Amino acid sequence: MDVENYRRLSEDIASAIALVSMRVGRWDLVTPIDSFLDVSYDPPTMAVSLYSLSRAAEALDETGVCALSVLGAEQQGLAERFGEPGLPLQGMLEGVAHQRDAWGNAHIDGSLATFSLEVESSHEAATHTLFVCRVREARQGPARSALVRFSRRYSGL
Repeated sequence: MDVENYRRLSEDIASAIALVSMRVGRWDLVTPIDSFLDVSYDPPTMAVSLYSLSRAAEALDETGVCALSVLGAEQQGLAERFGEPGLPLQGMLEGVAHQRDAWGNAHIDGSLATFSLEVESSHEAATHTLFVCRVREARQGPARSALVRFSRRYSGL
């Protein structure tokens, strides 16, 4: 299997962009992802894929809860901001409008939808960890078009 060919082709799979947020001690950790999915409606279940060696995967493994904010097309700046490597935890959400769920995780204002997730199981898959999560809360946001990534570029849909 030609890994570079696979990488190039997989970048042409259009994916919605979301922010995963969780509390790490007294700080917020926020990271953009494009690998998440609805698994089931009964009971409401979603899956989130995070790079196994990332701070986010470690934090979600420890806390067991997170918020998922599906970004609207006009929120590209947030995806870019939180996608910068090595962002300090201190002040990560400074200047970003958000609401807290019952677990203290940030739901980003203006999103298409937000979900409070509780990890039920996790599974190692190559370089990533798949977290299977029960949806504990779901909120519809005001955004009407989704931010997607296709061919390494962001656009609205």
